[in-house]
Amino acid sequence: MKIFPTSAIKTLDNNTIEREGISSTDLMERAAVALTDAIVEQWSSDVPVVIFAGPGNNGGDALAVARMLAEKGYGVEAYLFNTKGVLSADCEYNKGLVEMMPEIKFYEIINEFTPPLLTIDHLVIDGLFGSGINKPLSGGFAAVVKLINSSSATVVSIDIPSGLMGEDNSFNIRANIVRADVTLSLQLPKLAYLFPENEEFIGELELVNIGLNPEVIEELDTNYTILEIEDIQPLIKPRSRFAHKGSFGHALLIAGSYGMAGASILAAKACLRSGVGLLTVHAPFGNNSILQTAVPEAIIENDGHERFYTEPTDTDSYKAIAIGPGIGKNEVTELALLEQLRECQTPLILDADALNILANNRIALNNLPKNSILTPHPKELERLVGKCQNSYERLTKAAELARTAQVYIIVKGAYSTIITPSNSYFFNPTGNPGMATAGSGDVLTGILLALLAQGYTTEEACKIGVFAHGLAGDSAKKKLGEISLIASDIIAHLPMAFRLLSE
Repeated sequence: MKIFPTSAIKTLDNNTIEREGISSTDLMERAAVALTDAIVEQWSSDVPVVIFAGPGNNGGDALAVARMLAEKGYGVEAYLFNTKGVLSADCEYNKGLVEMMPEIKFYEIINEFTPPLLTIDHLVIDGLFGSGINKPLSGGFAAVVKLINSSSATVVSIDIPSGLMGEDNSFNIRANIVRADVTLSLQLPKLAYLFPENEEFIGELELVNIGLNPEVIEELDTNYTILEIEDIQPLIKPRSRFAHKGSFGHALLIAGSYGMAGASILAAKACLRSGVGLLTVHAPFGNNSILQTAVPEAIIENDGHERFYTEPTDTDSYKAIAIGPGIGKNEVTELALLEQLRECQTPLILDADALNILANNRIALNNLPKNSILTPHPKELERLVGKCQNSYERLTKAAELARTAQVYIIVKGAYSTIITPSNSYFFNPTGNPGMATAGSGDVLTGILLALLAQGYTTEEACKIGVFAHGLAGDSAKKKLGEISLIASDIIAHLPMAFRLLSE
């Protein structure tokens, strides 16, 4: 599913209008029908409705919804804010239709505004502003937002909560943004919906199909995409009947330190469950017994040190290498990793402490093989790129690092984001809060390692890996719930995830 920047929304609308030979009013009518249906599905006609409409097309949508709800027997009170005496053409048109309906209590606000009493019984429909704003709301509109937010009414925002910008809210005023209980987005999501700091404004998100032309959507380019299962299934390679373990690659995992053997075990098990042919785990010899017992399918290569990774190992015979889970940040480990990076020519997966060591030795980023994968959570990313005030800035800085180092970056979290060296962003919709648990990232590292070893491209491995990881977590949630989910449960449900992706 594509995510378009707000600057492209008007192009989508205009191209749909041109392609289908309809008017802008017709397209607004389509949107209003879809919005009204979504509202009627959740709230009965005995709920009093108060609509706040702005002077633009978002206000036009709101007024059209007011008309349609009134026609269905809802009690509707509508406020149109026209403080500058200028309405968009479609808003003006819908204003005229509403004025002809005596059953709607309609008020056009030009100077004075007497606020209605909003109670817990009311449904407020926010149609003040859409996604086209580029500065914070102020003055009277900010006051209306605060009125809505201070009420106990249920709030539904049309397309986007008024005051929220579609991408970058770095300089926004959070107090002047509507806090919706439900956001009815017009067909496609906005980038801002995927950022955790905006959750309090968006509430429950519902995409409402307003009939944008599918060919227009397909033809218009964007850097932002939400992955869907239909994107992943064609990537899965069929297995030959005559395949053997050598057909699916030999992977090297450098992981674990004394007291952190669990990280290496989780990554190793996830790798083996994700289809690798052979796996070697390089670990301190003090972890040998536990690894041999916990992961009998893996080959163990002992480091010379009992507690730490201290010796770079020859990587020429491996198809893919992952470094980081549980290795710690000991000084000898740091030196070993930096030397390993200088010698390695194979694309790497770097996670956890490997990223933290890189953050302290940023010049080593220049030694990374092209098309390597970095898998930071937000705090680890900030150690690499510097402090970020919000998710948009975090993505921007991560994209710059991906471009300059020619690596792929997976920013882990809800809607884990794959950022490519060519400035494409892929957001993963699978997964759940139960996966916010120790070891979940180690599992992802193991999955990615297996996929690279099997010959998938870096981009394919990233897409399949994050999707399968989340899918396994969702399968585990169905069986166990979110609260009790642990990383081992994700591994246990990887077979179900890959089976579904292989169908």
